[in-house]
Amino acid sequence: MVLPMVLIKLMDLVWYQLLANSCHRAARKVRNYGFLLGNSSSPTKPSQQQQQPFSFPSVTKCVLEGRDCATIACDIFGALLKSQSVFPYFMLVAFEGGSIIRAFLLLLSCPILLVLDYELKLRVMIFITFCGLRRKDMESVGRAVLPKFYLDNLNLQAYEVLASTGSKFVFTSVPRVMVEGFLKEYLEVDDVIGTELHTVGHYFTGFLSKSGFLVKHRALKEHFGDKKPDIGLGTSSLHDHLFISLCKEAYVVNKEDSKSGANSMMPRQKYPKPVIFHDGRLAFLPTPSATLAMFMWLPLGIILAIFRISVGIFLPYKIALFLATLTGLNLSAKGCDNSTSSKPDQEKRGVLYVCNHRTLLDPVFLSTSLCKPLTAVTYSLSKMSEIIAPIRTVRLTRDRKQDGETMQKLLSEGDLVVCPEGTTCREPYLLRFSSLFAEMADEIVPVAINTNVTMFYGTTASGLKCLDPIFFLMNPRPGYYIEVLGKLPKDLTCAGGKSSNEVANYIQRKLADALGFECTTLTRKDKYLMLAGNEGIVQDNKRKKP
Repeated sequence: MVLPMVLIKLMDLVWYQLLANSCHRAARKVRNYGFLLGNSSSPTKPSQQQQQPFSFPSVTKCVLEGRDCATIACDIFGALLKSQSVFPYFMLVAFEGGSIIRAFLLLLSCPILLVLDYELKLRVMIFITFCGLRRKDMESVGRAVLPKFYLDNLNLQAYEVLASTGSKFVFTSVPRVMVEGFLKEYLEVDDVIGTELHTVGHYFTGFLSKSGFLVKHRALKEHFGDKKPDIGLGTSSLHDHLFISLCKEAYVVNKEDSKSGANSMMPRQKYPKPVIFHDGRLAFLPTPSATLAMFMWLPLGIILAIFRISVGIFLPYKIALFLATLTGLNLSAKGCDNSTSSKPDQEKRGVLYVCNHRTLLDPVFLSTSLCKPLTAVTYSLSKMSEIIAPIRTVRLTRDRKQDGETMQKLLSEGDLVVCPEGTTCREPYLLRFSSLFAEMADEIVPVAINTNVTMFYGTTASGLKCLDPIFFLMNPRPGYYIEVLGKLPKDLTCAGGKSSNEVANYIQRKLADALGFECTTLTRKDKYLMLAGNEGIVQDNKRKKP
């Protein structure tokens, strides 16, 4: 009996909102039409109400010098971000923190969201996105997924105004947990005031806390009292007009300015903090239309991934590459000259190929490009990846002595591929190279590798690693760029008197120059501590714990 009553009340609320919105829009049209008639009959009387929301100067007019002690109040959506739409960020939380089912339900709500007012629209998205979601999952998305998309959508002009001030405050109607981590860590915001969510234990209920929906101009009054912030930054909407009018100076970010192109784009070199590590499967901003396209592609993408994997396992290199290319896979290979050992037959050992690491498929595509079998050594490889791998794979233990012996044995049997970064990196950076490989061989061939995806990332730090190759191959047109550089001269190896660290650093720099990447001293441990909150070590149940 309770459920039918709840459904009836919900339908009644939605129906009421539909009628209310229709009447409200009709009233606004009539009012605006009346203004036009009044203006045409009395041109000497300016309409104060019509001009007031648009009377604030553009953010481009704000003087940046001498603002070190100034206080700024603004919103993140529409002001700091170029887009005012909050749907893509709710979708990221629903997909990456929740599940594909939750994301699909949020997509299905789009027709209803179109007819609701702003507050009710947010309430519906909050309920679908957060109902039953663990706080731990939201924290993970806020730390590892959202910052990348926020930075990509950051408005350069608005950010420069924010960065020029001494005290920064952000007021937003979206849940505070969705934006606070990014604003404080990347933009150095002093305080974030947003809508608070109700929780029970470690889970969100999908409802708002007792404080309810945050109204920005009221929250600003409560926070600052009689003292006014020096600068207010917002949009030309009525809600933001009330908000920024409470500041000493007010500026608006117009849609035309945000879409004007180069002036509002945030170049990577101007990021307040570089994004080297990020997580999540989605490689695009999930707007409603883009998300719909993704769900329509999924069935075909799964079939395509299975086909691409199958031809790679069962067919010869050239035939597999030809068929994979027909499905949209783009493999660009350069310098694949089938390097062989220059030692006499009695001393012949395999060539050691040293690659930067983009996905688990790096050794597979290198083997396909060279048209010869290779053995790959790797850490934390899943059972599924081992099963579907078309080349031989051997696990390392992270015990330096034992791993060295394993690599020496494998080199005596044939060519070997190693990725000294120890983990993948999506962005144009190279992590610190482990120097162990330099002690194993003096015939070393550096290999520069880069990838291109448009829909799904083929790597993860906190998700199921066994699905990494599948997600990469589900992309409509996945791309791989492989450049086999020249064999390292003997005088630049350990056999020529160089230390293993010198060899590792030299190859890291050589690969970075070939790819146009930047070298870092960050390690696998740094990545996993940032993204997953652990050191990224998979416990082997067969080994006894100390």
